[in-house]
Amino acid sequence: MRPTERFSSRVEDYVRSRPSYPRAAIDLLATRCALSPAAVVADIGSGTGILTELLLESGARVIGVEPNDAMRAAAEARLGAQARFRSVNGTAEATTLPPASIDLLVAGQAFHWFDVDKARREALRLLRSAGFAALLWNERPPEATAFLADYEALLLRHAAEYGEITASRADEARMRAFFGGAMELATFPNRQTLDFEGLKGRLMSSSYAPEPGHPQHEPMMAGLRELFGRHQHRGQVVFPYRTLVYFGQPQLPGR
Repeated sequence: MRPTERFSSRVEDYVRSRPSYPRAAIDLLATRCALSPAAVVADIGSGTGILTELLLESGARVIGVEPNDAMRAAAEARLGAQARFRSVNGTAEATTLPPASIDLLVAGQAFHWFDVDKARREALRLLRSAGFAALLWNERPPEATAFLADYEALLLRHAAEYGEITASRADEARMRAFFGGAMELATFPNRQTLDFEGLKGRLMSSSYAPEPGHPQHEPMMAGLRELFGRHQHRGQVVFPYRTLVYFGQPQLPGR
């Protein structure tokens, strides 16, 4: 399946159960990456608008660039009433946006789907001379809780693509190639508190999770329910993350 089509059947779970980003991460974009009410921001691979919504709260004009029709429609339903929001059918490699029109380019949980060389060329075309880029990720912390250790084991048992897809996320070598060298990293704590339906939605929003009809779907759901029963407290579990923000000014070749 093409990367741009992988989430078409997962939009409802994505809208309901994917984590947002901490306020401190958005504040970093304001203090270090020129996010302001005067800025024009391109959110590349904007999905259902989770990050887009936070950027709009800064007062900036935000263009959501999303190739998946179902996810783009969800973002438009969520944010379409805001005058500073524009939705575009495009990709990281071909955004359709005019040259030198963007102050800040961001990608939340999407960079691993990009063709790095083509996305870099497109970013350099779009960004104004003092423009910034920021790549954001919600990743599980390296110090696994008992809940996360069991959740990871569940995925390794039932989701054949899990290891391959997660290994490609937050790949610093690919991100450094995108920036053309120097980039900085800031890390922030983040978390979700989920009941069972929220945890199920969080799992099923992931592109690697076997869907209904797949032979691993029902065993995975049974394992998830058993896992939740062991780790829940008052009907909820805590799903911790660390939010990683890689940022800098993409450099032209030779600079």
